[in-house]
Amino acid sequence: MKKGNSGGILYFLLGLYTLLISWHYNHSVLLLIIHYIFWPAYLLYEILTGNLSHGLWKSIPLSYFN
Repeated sequence: MKKGNSGGILYFLLGLYTLLISWHYNHSVLLLIIHYIFWPAYLLYEILTGNLSHGLWKSIPLSYFN
């Protein structure tokens, strides 16, 4: 039986989420490219430093759709 591709989809969505966070804080295409290459480390950095606390983890992506 063939397994689903949910791990690949989750990996892609977390990378896209990291790009939204990067653009929200930096507004730089160069940093956007660098953060996409190293997105797991950048996402972990943002979580550990508290930049996504107090509801920012959900208000940052929502700000692009308002």
